[in-house]
Order: sequence, then structure tokens, then C-alpha cells
Amino acid sequence: MSLKFDSLPRPAAAPEPAEAGAGRRGRGLPPPRTANLLGALVRQPGRLVAALWLLAIGIAALTPGALTSRDPLAVRTADRLRGPSAQHLLGTDQLGRDLFARLVHGTGLSLVSAALATLVGLVAGSALGLLAGFLRSGTDMVIMRLVDMLLSIPGLLLSLALIAAIGPGARNVAIAVGLTSVATCARVVRSEVLRVRESLSVEAAQSSGARPLRVLTRHVLPNAMGPVRAMAALEFGTALLAVSALSFLGYGVQPPTPEWGALISEGRDSLSEAWWLTTFPGLAVAATVVASNRLARSLGTDRTEA
Repeated sequence: MSLKFDSLPRPAAAPEPAEAGAGRRGRGLPPPRTANLLGALVRQPGRLVAALWLLAIGIAALTPGALTSRDPLAVRTADRLRGPSAQHLLGTDQLGRDLFARLVHGTGLSLVSAALATLVGLVAGSALGLLAGFLRSGTDMVIMRLVDMLLSIPGLLLSLALIAAIGPGARNVAIAVGLTSVATCARVVRSEVLRVRESLSVEAAQSSGARPLRVLTRHVLPNAMGPVRAMAALEFGTALLAVSALSFLGYGVQPPTPEWGALISEGRDSLSEAWWLTTFPGLAVAATVVASNRLARSLGTDRTEA
């Protein structure tokens, strides 16, 4: 008697694990970073509020005319020292100028000065940190002693000394503030470079005969720049606070140009009768610093989890 194997029952196939099937279906596809970012914003209201505030001041800096049609320099003595109302959302100053218009039009100058200061500090500090961590020996010792000397001087005092040497002005204030943050950035980048130098990829590149410059640019630099994005957001808030403080002291832009620190300085003489002149510009500075610090902490957390 012949057996027909086709008629015999076959064992049922084991169910494929859901994770394996999902991994096979998504194989070769990039992770949905946009969806993850949006989900993180929804799950963390603080991060969402910070992102929305930074987006709002970004719009004010790029297109101030989209938020107000008033001239920030128009003088109307009949409307001097008017409180916040439907006609003037944030009130008016001693010359009857609309404070909301001056605050919006001063956003661009404040943010540009803070961004320039952050860029100066990150570029110069990253260069020094890369050289110190990669070359080691005498170069590392000289650069780190210079960094220690800069860290021993208070940042505001060092900024004032630099401004006395190069002169006042919005651009000079930004450069002076940026130079005070070089030491901090150099230390962070140096520690990352020391960590990356011990990795297998760098050792393999060196053992294969790659030139030091190629090892530095192709292997060390990309892997050591991870903390820079979080540091950039953190240093931006610190730079904005320092730039506003120096403008408050009179070293930044000169009247009648609107700028957040200058607006606070203009309202300090009328604080008892016009509280809004210093309150609203001060809140704008504080909210931006807090938002940038919140974003910096979020970026640092995401990098740690990754």
C-alpha cells in the first residue's frame, strides 16, 4: 500500500513574533524621528511651551511686521506713559512710543547678538578643545592653563574688560560675551575628544596609517560634537542674559534703537509710575533664557537615552 504524503496533515507554522515581523517590515527604513519628536513634545508640556515660545520670538525676529504694524520709533507725546490697554497692549514709554512694537522690533537685535556670541564661543572653544584633546602633551598643557586662567575671571568682568579694549556697540558686546564662553566649551569638547580617542574606530584608523588630520576630521570630530548641540542651546540663554545685562549698563546699542536690555534700562527711571516699561522686557528675557535652558536639558536627555 502506497502512502500519499500530500494527504498527511502538516504541522502548523509557528507564529512569527510581532517584534520580528515589525523589524522585518521596517528593515531598511529610517526611524520616524519626526513622529518621535512630536510625541515627545506632546508628552512633555514644558518642552512644548518652550518650543512654542522660541518659535514665537523667532517669528518676531524674522518678520516683526507680521506681529505689529506700529512704528517703534514714532513719538506721540499725547500718549506718554499709558498703561497696557486694547490700543497699546504693553503700554507706552516716556515719549509715547508703543512698547509692544519696540519689544517686537528689538527681538531681532537681541537674538542676533546672542547667536553671534554663542557662535564665537562654540567655534573658538571647539577648536581649542579639539587641539588639546587630540595632540595632548605640551599643547594640551598650554591650552588648559589658558582655559583655567579664563575660568578664574568672572564672565561679566571679563566682558567689561574686553569691551573697554575693543569699544562699545552691539557687535563688540556679542564678541566679548562669546569670548568669555570659550573656556567652558573648550573643556567640554576636550573631554569628549579624550573619550573618542580611545575608541576602536580611531585606533583602527591610526593603525591603518591614516594621517592625523584625516583621523581628526573623519573620526574624532563627528563623534565628539554630540554635546555641542545641547551646549549651544544652553550657551544661547547665557549669552542672551549677558548681552542684555551689558546693554542695560549702556555698552550695547544706543537710543532710540530698541533692544531688550536697552528697553529695561530706559524704564528704570519711571519704575514707580510705569512698571510695565521694565516688567515686560524683563519677562521676555527671562522666558527666553528659561526656554533655551529647557531645550538644552531635553537635548541632553535625548542624547543620553539614545
